[in-house]
Amino acid sequence: MTSQATQSDFATTRDGTRISYRLVPGNGRNRCVLVHSLAMDKSFWNSTVAALAGAYDVLILDCRGHGKSDKPQGPYSVEQFADDIADVMDHVGWTSAVVAGASMGGCVTLAFAGRHPKRVDGLGLFDTTAWYGENAPDAWAERGNKALNEGLSSLVGFQKTRWFGDAFRDANPEILDAAIQVFLANELPAYAATCAMLGAADLRAFLPKFDFPCEIRVGSEDYATPPEMAKYLADHIPGAKMEIMEGVRHFSPLEVPAVIADALKTLAKAA
Repeated sequence: MTSQATQSDFATTRDGTRISYRLVPGNGRNRCVLVHSLAMDKSFWNSTVAALAGAYDVLILDCRGHGKSDKPQGPYSVEQFADDIADVMDHVGWTSAVVAGASMGGCVTLAFAGRHPKRVDGLGLFDTTAWYGENAPDAWAERGNKALNEGLSSLVGFQKTRWFGDAFRDANPEILDAAIQVFLANELPAYAATCAMLGAADLRAFLPKFDFPCEIRVGSEDYATPPEMAKYLADHIPGAKMEIMEGVRHFSPLEVPAVIADALKTLAKAA
């Protein structure tokens, strides 16, 4: 695929939802699917893809309810999002790939690995968790309802301090502003349905069954999915390797894309 141009198109899933995707050519040997965070879109991975420097052919998609993809009425589930990945992979002719996700995308990645294990060459889990805890349904419902009642702008102050470290925000206002604009472009019903999805997600039962290489990264300042949650993943996924990124907060693919790209390159060697 090294001679091919980047391809952007839509794939139709098993339930008729149109998913927007981008296929970025690399070395023609290794394949990687990247799944974005809540309320982000494909552009979330631009810096990581650039840092990969062709180490993979990369498939990036807008999850349902996000970006240019269809936004059907909820409820949503991480299993549904996982099956969307399988359908997009079928559409582009990929049998298997390294699958990686950040935050929400990591939950979706875990669901994909649980439901479609033969299609996984390796797992990249960034700033994520298998379960948000006992109070997750209420906490996520509260966030979704706040958006519905007060608009997404009411959440920007809360979100931006969780996304990036203080020094990074000051030094990179253009990256912060771009993330805020993507966030504000979300449709409220889809955002609220995705919040409810994350509140209900529990992928813990899948973890001991995984038998593929797994790289876990988490920021030392990640308050959304703190290192304790990453450690749970590392302790329960056989052979998983975990590293804590000092001084990094929740959006590591935007804050330290080279570090995330290096983790993915490690998976390319192990797959």
